[in-house]
Amino acid sequence: MSETSWKDRLFGGFRKTSERLSTNLTEVVGTAKLDDSTLDDVEDALIMSDLGPSAAARIRAKLSEKKFGLNITETELKEAVAEEIAEILRPVAVPIEITAFPRPQVLLVIGVNGSGKTTTIAKMAHLFQEDDYGVMLAAGDTFRAAAIGQLATWAERIDVPIIRGPEGGDPASIVFDGVKAATDQGIDALVVDTAGRLQNKRELMDELAKIRKVLGRLNPEAPHDVVLVLDATNGQNALAQIETFKEVAGVTGLIMTKLDGTARGGVLVAAAEQYGLPIHAIGVGEKIDDLRPFDPDLVAKVIAGVA
Repeated sequence: MSETSWKDRLFGGFRKTSERLSTNLTEVVGTAKLDDSTLDDVEDALIMSDLGPSAAARIRAKLSEKKFGLNITETELKEAVAEEIAEILRPVAVPIEITAFPRPQVLLVIGVNGSGKTTTIAKMAHLFQEDDYGVMLAAGDTFRAAAIGQLATWAERIDVPIIRGPEGGDPASIVFDGVKAATDQGIDALVVDTAGRLQNKRELMDELAKIRKVLGRLNPEAPHDVVLVLDATNGQNALAQIETFKEVAGVTGLIMTKLDGTARGGVLVAAAEQYGLPIHAIGVGEKIDDLRPFDPDLVAKVIAGVA
């Protein structure tokens, strides 16, 4: 995909988020002095745009430090906000790198049902393919037959091998078979789907613990990545998912999906500020190449409506 095409998709994907923040900031200032009262209004506008209280307070403090007492136009305010959003996003914009040795690099992908997890796995595999890595999928979400079938359909579509078993089968056994097959075939990355049963945390913890135990016997370094897929349309509820999955699964990084269908894309900033976990990629559409690592400066400008 060309850089221009991806930028256009970002514009489209974040349009609702950008419009929401832009409207909230426009209501704050036409041409005004950036005093305490205006800064209060800016902070409120950022919180209403789902950037979260912590990020909003940080941005307010930075604006106060740099711009306090100065007359500021709407455009200048948006540009200043974009720069502070970029400061929050830059440290967490970390693409997944396939560096494990010996191969394969094992990536457990977790997330609640409906987050776009299975589709995201296919998109991740496609990203790795573009970098000439060999990829294999493992259908470890044996709790739902639909998940196994959906992943198998995607595997066929993007032409990657898949290890699968019956509905209700043992996920750890699927992962064991996946690692063994990937090792034998010289595969670089094994991407594993897992069940998203947050309503029963103990069951999920036990399942993941069993998977880790099996992996440890085959490769003490595995899993190399535990990637949580988040649905941006959940807004601040996505943060609660991070909290829970961090405790249950030892999350190492995030992917945020469905940014094109929501005005709540500011939660990307809230997640970065509150947790500091690597955000490996963002999704702004349904197509196979609509998942990409992100440019924090560009995304910040798009969110603030100045790109």
